[in-house]
Amino acid sequence: MNVEELKHLSYDDLRAIYKKYLLSQNLAKTTISTSFTDTFYLWRYGSKELFWDTVLSADFEKKSKDTLTNILAKNSTGNVRKIVNGYISHLRRFKNFIFPDNVNVVYNSNYSQSKKIATKRKTVVPKPSVEQIEYYLEKWKKLEDYHFQEDALDKLFFELCPQNTEITDVLLKCSTLNDFYSTNIFSIYPVAKHILHLQIDERLSVGDETLVDDIKKVRIKSKVMNFYSFATKYCSHHNPVDFPIYDSYVDVVLRHFRMVDGFSVFSSDDLKNYSRFKSILIDFRKYYELENYNLKQIDQYLWLLGKEYFAKKYGKNKLSSK
Repeated sequence: MNVEELKHLSYDDLRAIYKKYLLSQNLAKTTISTSFTDTFYLWRYGSKELFWDTVLSADFEKKSKDTLTNILAKNSTGNVRKIVNGYISHLRRFKNFIFPDNVNVVYNSNYSQSKKIATKRKTVVPKPSVEQIEYYLEKWKKLEDYHFQEDALDKLFFELCPQNTEITDVLLKCSTLNDFYSTNIFSIYPVAKHILHLQIDERLSVGDETLVDDIKKVRIKSKVMNFYSFATKYCSHHNPVDFPIYDSYVDVVLRHFRMVDGFSVFSSDDLKNYSRFKSILIDFRKYYELENYNLKQIDQYLWLLGKEYFAKKYGKNKLSSK
């Protein structure tokens, strides 16, 4: 569920979902019991709106301390200054529930410069919209090198070698993908042989998401390799609408907008689970009202956006080391 959906839940329903999360974190029973109650103190003694305004505040640390201090002073007989930090810690845990892997900027002036806590800086990225996606899709068409490489791959996968029943065809497609995308697979033949053995054509045609998981793990000599991103590309170039491509740029953009808008609730590891990755893309498309675009177009938009705002250095004319 995304943040907007969570915000519409009742007090009891939200607590029930949150308790399941707490139980999954291997916490002590006393911690679970306390957090299950104290997290929602602002809702009980203030209001639902006050609770969510505090949790989602851009200045969470100050907002939570000021608000809790005020509410506790009115409703608690204890030493407010001593107990307020405990309530704040429970709200922080709740924020980790709705925004997994969130890293807040923290700096204690009593520590030396060398002891600053590592932070992630917020990047100002244009909010997803129809106008933005149209801009980047048009930009994609004008990128001659990328565009023609994609055309070459389409010709290879759709016209020259559409099936996966001959090792030479599979090997040619694997080698071309490895070069164009800089996937750095050092031994292509075992990958091609593995794909051939899986007999994948029918599963590709019906958009079987589990196929990515079957392709990605390849034994090379004595080691099992995980070629997750490559597997998404191989499937996508046979069936681009049903198999969006996982890529480091797409990954970072999805995590960015999770932090900014909370369009969906997921952990970074979920993006490496293909079924979850695809459902997160669908959440993204729905949340920003981009449902007139297919997942291939969403994929292209996210990749170009990520390349522009979270740039890495890749080889010339490579689509990416996705």
